[in-house]
Amino acid sequence: MTKKKSSAFGETVRTVLYAVAIALLIRVFAYEPFNIPSRSMEPTLLVGDYLFVSKFSYGYSRYSMPWGLPLFSGRVFADQPERGDVAVFKLPSDNKTDYIKRMIGLPGDRIQVINGILHINGAAVGREKVTDLSDPENNGFPTDVTEYIETLPNGRTHRIWERGDGNMLDNTPVFTVPAGHFFAMGDNRDNSQDSRVMSEVGFVPFENLVGRAEFLFFSHNDSARLWEIWKWPFAIRYGRIGDGIE
Repeated sequence: MTKKKSSAFGETVRTVLYAVAIALLIRVFAYEPFNIPSRSMEPTLLVGDYLFVSKFSYGYSRYSMPWGLPLFSGRVFADQPERGDVAVFKLPSDNKTDYIKRMIGLPGDRIQVINGILHINGAAVGREKVTDLSDPENNGFPTDVTEYIETLPNGRTHRIWERGDGNMLDNTPVFTVPAGHFFAMGDNRDNSQDSRVMSEVGFVPFENLVGRAEFLFFSHNDSARLWEIWKWPFAIRYGRIGDGIE
């Protein structure tokens, strides 16, 4: 009887260890979960969204590893992001903080914002007005924003928010993206610290990319506190679960 119990316990331990090992392999080499803590990617991504990032999309760097272990330099199986990808990367100023933005500029591109209009290599990027709306979540003070559909030179489209075309980051110098780097911007253009802020973000090294945002696996609106179990079903944004990220 004792031997049977010991054998069952050992089998349970082995099963748990196998499960942990498989989960770690998936997290390192395939998909890693992330959550959205800020509003810089609205309306594409909302605070309370949980998403999977594909680690294999751009190949692997030290930042694909847990804790950014410096096991190697550069990237292996490297594949460059496409313009318009939504990607997670390590903030270049500290190489630790996770950021998620849209990859707007590729190596060699000239990026500039003029009166709120994005310009790539001297040409204005098309944008089409969708609607005016009131943003009720701006620290309790509603703010009027305009939603546009922006079309990048490769034909990819996405929605952006603008509070106006004369705000702090709506007129910039020309940024020439260095080799091996990318220019990232948030879709909530007047509420995003991104590559336009050179002192904080700047150009994103290829090595710092963690992966491409693929789809949402959970989303909630933060209307239920942890102990308010009876409110949990009403806080979930069911319509967003499973959505792909464009």
